Amino acid sequence: MQKSIKIGDREISQDSPAFIIAELSANHNNDLDLAIESVKAMKECGADAVKVQTFTPDSMTLDHPSEIFMTRKDSMWAGQSLYSLYEEGSLPYDWHIKLQEVAKDLGLIFFSAPFDKNDVDFLASIDVPAYKIASMEITDIPLIKYVASKGKPMIISTGIAEVADIDLAVKTCLDAGNDQVILLKCTSSYPTPYEDAHLNNIPWIQQNYDCLSGLSDHTLDLFAPITAASLGAKVIEKHFILDRSIGSLDSKFSLDKKDFKEMVDAIRATEKLKGSQDYMVTEKMKKAYISSRSIFVIKDIQAGELFTEENIKVLRPGYGLHPKHFEGALGKTASVMLERGTPLSMDHIK
Repeated sequence: MQKSIKIGDREISQDSPAFIIAELSANHNNDLDLAIESVKAMKECGADAVKVQTFTPDSMTLDHPSEIFMTRKDSMWAGQSLYSLYEEGSLPYDWHIKLQEVAKDLGLIFFSAPFDKNDVDFLASIDVPAYKIASMEITDIPLIKYVASKGKPMIISTGIAEVADIDLAVKTCLDAGNDQVILLKCTSSYPTPYEDAHLNNIPWIQQNYDCLSGLSDHTLDLFAPITAASLGAKVIEKHFILDRSIGSLDSKFSLDKKDFKEMVDAIRATEKLKGSQDYMVTEKMKKAYISSRSIFVIKDIQAGELFTEENIKVLRPGYGLHPKHFEGALGKTASVMLERGTPLSMDHIK
């Protein structure tokens, strides 16, 4: 698969900064003005992209009274029907166009996760530059095949996936002629406990699928994305909410403006700290090299006198001979008279 993928005007590669996605999800609270203000705040916080979810309740499930169409009892949304949950969280199609315009004016990349063919066709009609496959949809091979056929980059979350599921999803993309695939480590637990995050799978994914990898995070704070950046994540997705006090379906595991900006700043600092794999000495370090050790005369030495551990020593700074010459100098004679404090040089040794 490709090691360099362009989404909008952003080139994502092993050498690029992480592509940071602010996920709006259901944090629009069915209020377009709030959604617009959220996108503006995402830009202020340093996000590269805004991602939404494109679905209707009928994209997701059946409006049916059976118990099997209720939310899981262990979920944070327990007690609701799936249909009503998705009805509450859906983003109207016409809002996409407005939010896309706002994002474009701000220099943010706008894209989405579709959940059926109608959603994909709508997103294609507004020319999104990439598609997201949500964790729960990684087994929806017909959907993945259809999305892949659009020829755009695909970001696939692996939250519920076993290795066989990832293999099949990737194969489906490749068979459709689409090798622009980025795989995200994800844990489909809302919120995700630290012990379930398993971030070491980020480099594992990269190595085993020969692709760009990253993180879609549902922990309660910003430490997982920062750790992911240190492990080489090239795409990082985190839920964004303008203010947690407004409440929403996803507010519990979303970051507000302050925390999201702190996360972005910390990721960028982490990337600077990681630097390059080329072991190189910077100009600053070259200047500091003079502070290293070298051989000095520590007691006046007459011409012809032997060098001993009593009259020469390895000390700071580095104006004299390299310390590797110390043992070789011992037992040899001084070619000239040397005063205490003289940096020793080869010319001083017979």
